[in-house]
Amino acid sequence: MDCPRWLPLESNPEVMTKFVNCLGMRPSWQFGDVYGLDPELLSMVPRPVCAVLLLFPVTEKYETFKQEEEEKLKEQPQEVSPDVYFVKQTIGNACGTIGLIHAVANNQAHLEFESDSALKKFIEQTSKMTPEERATFLEKDESIRVTHESSAQEGQTEAPSLDEKVNLHFIAFVNVGGQLYELDGRKPFPIVHGKTSEDTLLEDAVEVCKVFMARDPQEVRFTIIALSKDSY
Repeated sequence: MDCPRWLPLESNPEVMTKFVNCLGMRPSWQFGDVYGLDPELLSMVPRPVCAVLLLFPVTEKYETFKQEEEEKLKEQPQEVSPDVYFVKQTIGNACGTIGLIHAVANNQAHLEFESDSALKKFIEQTSKMTPEERATFLEKDESIRVTHESSAQEGQTEAPSLDEKVNLHFIAFVNVGGQLYELDGRKPFPIVHGKTSEDTLLEDAVEVCKVFMARDPQEVRFTIIALSKDSY
């Protein structure tokens, strides 16, 4: 059976904010671009930040690293908090939506939702499920799929066709229980990147993003987006 495929979501903070707002998340927190990695540019990002999204190219170097990392962590598993909400990606091109779900589901204490929020409902209904069961449930969630499709067609660049191979991938970084987690639906489990805090999440996540960039120094297709409390 073929995996379902969605249109890719553009790495556009306005599109992302509208996407989660359409699914019932109140606009008290907004997605915004991180324009650079030096302290001066990071200081321009509104605080607090509760999640960081990274869009990066899936290259041969990355795939080799991913395989090695997976084998190593299967032999020496990390301790992952049961409070981490993690969903596997079984839908082609859905990494943007899965990144947004990871950002939101692991920050429910900070974020506010409308009473009929389809996103909140999805998170609550899947809270006790395994990452694989959540993936299957997402495949059947019409409200998220329809919102994803309309958001995917809203970006500034023309949306590629469903069959076009997209080699850019979204992942999320969140703080759960004082640990920095990398959540990537293409990986079998969350990755722990050491200690973090509400105040240092952006800087700590950026340090991991720098490692992604150093792995592919010829590449320029990296985008970092922060979910910040709206300061306007």
